[in-house]
Amino acid sequence: MTDDTGLRASDADRDRVAAVLGEALASGRLTSVEHADRLDAAYTARTVGELVPLTHDLPDVAASRAPAAVERQTIDSTFSKVIRKGRWVASRHTRLSARFGALIVDLSQAVLPGREITIEADARFAKLIVRVPDDARVIDEGGSMFGKRDVTGGSDGDGPLIRIVGRSMFAKVIVSRGVSDWNLR
Repeated sequence: MTDDTGLRASDADRDRVAAVLGEALASGRLTSVEHADRLDAAYTARTVGELVPLTHDLPDVAASRAPAAVERQTIDSTFSKVIRKGRWVASRHTRLSARFGALIVDLSQAVLPGREITIEADARFAKLIVRVPDDARVIDEGGSMFGKRDVTGGSDGDGPLIRIVGRSMFAKVIVSRGVSDWNLR
């Protein structure tokens, strides 16, 4: 970010602030309510000057890149059932890997570190379910072989863009806004 506080903020400026806020939430420096308030302010900020007070009391994250946990993470399920739900910090690039089991990931209450995240859905002989926020825009760029792929998240919301990539083989991949034909419990 530039030192000229009157300049218009870019999406990259907002994303850098969101990364700092996400790291502060993950390390316990911010409560979930403080984080939500500051994140909302970051994404509605018009100028760089409006972004500065949002992180003035937090340690600086390297300006050249976001923390590794914000950039990339993997959630894996092999011969088991893994459920990730509630308030958790997602990454810009989250790889979901299911092998001979079930992986259920609920993003509806997750902290998303930017306006666009990529979900790499990689399922083999398994079931992989992703629940997206109600206002999310979803783009499916993945494929399936000898399986079922049901991506119904839609693309009419004004919330974050969630890009689904990856391949499934002999597996079922479901991406939806609500709990319809599956259960998170």
